[in-house]
Amino acid sequence: MWAYVLKRLLLMIPTLLGIVTVTFVVTQFVPGGPVEQMVAQLRGRGGGGEGGASAPQGAYRGRQGVDPARVEEIKKLYGFDEPAPRRYLKMLGQFARMDLGRSFFQDKTVWQLIREKLPVSASLGLWTFLFTYLVSVPLGIAKAVRAGTRFDAATTFVILAGYAVPAFVVGVLLMVLFAGGTLLQWFPLRGLVSSDWAQLSLVHKVTDYLHHIALPVTALTLGSFAVITVMTKNSVLEEIRKQYVLTARAKGVGERQLLWRHVFRNALIPIMTGFPAAFVGAFFSGSLLIETLFSLDGLGLLSYDSVIRRDYPVVLGTLFFFTLIGLLTKLVRDLAYIWVDPRVKYD
Repeated sequence: MWAYVLKRLLLMIPTLLGIVTVTFVVTQFVPGGPVEQMVAQLRGRGGGGEGGASAPQGAYRGRQGVDPARVEEIKKLYGFDEPAPRRYLKMLGQFARMDLGRSFFQDKTVWQLIREKLPVSASLGLWTFLFTYLVSVPLGIAKAVRAGTRFDAATTFVILAGYAVPAFVVGVLLMVLFAGGTLLQWFPLRGLVSSDWAQLSLVHKVTDYLHHIALPVTALTLGSFAVITVMTKNSVLEEIRKQYVLTARAKGVGERQLLWRHVFRNALIPIMTGFPAAFVGAFFSGSLLIETLFSLDGLGLLSYDSVIRRDYPVVLGTLFFFTLIGLLTKLVRDLAYIWVDPRVKYD
């Protein structure tokens, strides 16, 4: 097994290298980079040249009206005075030391930005993860036991309808109904906590936090039930049809004992093997649309803003870090098969 783990870890290196390289190359050809944005700010956001003179029709006007020496200073400030290959190698050296760089437009390192935004995304991801598993697994078992009944058909319709509707549409509907839209104003519209959260008692802090997180978590959770529920149902049905279940029934084993002592344990192996990876991934599952809709400043919004503002250290640093986390969680998921089912071998 250790040879398999070492092989997987070594394979992560070319994967990370390929993803970072492609992204770096793409950023070199994207217009409106940080140098152009800073020059535009110095010119009054794209105004006329010196003395109010305007450029000819169709001419590039991004740097007109700015001293060329100042432009070179801006290039040096952002590191664009060096050729792209040298900047690429310098970036790889930083990433090898787990130094993700520093933001162009915020006086903070990428690590600081991740630590600041992580609590919001972790709150959304962990609550969504918990509610999804707590509802989907029992529901999937109930559907398998009652397969073909009206309960099975009705619950299938409900979860598939929730899966078909995008999370942000559910979020808009919840805001209209329960957050001061046309009907009720039971929940706040923005933020993870209230502005006076620091002055509240412990009990009121907890209730205030849950009050703010209720709608975004509900919007994210409704669309997550279908996959785990259907997977659980199919896994239980597959176990029920196996020969050992028929033999146990022939020997007079009760249905409840057969379900919980034999079928349930074997059927949950595919579900439990994905549990560690899903748990770790929940900390970094920033949802851009939900965070924007409910004004939650999380990792999803950070990634979007960094792309729009051409904040390349944040774009590349967060991409490298999240890709590394994703590869490690997939490795943990594969190793979980061995921990849950010793019959599995990676020889």
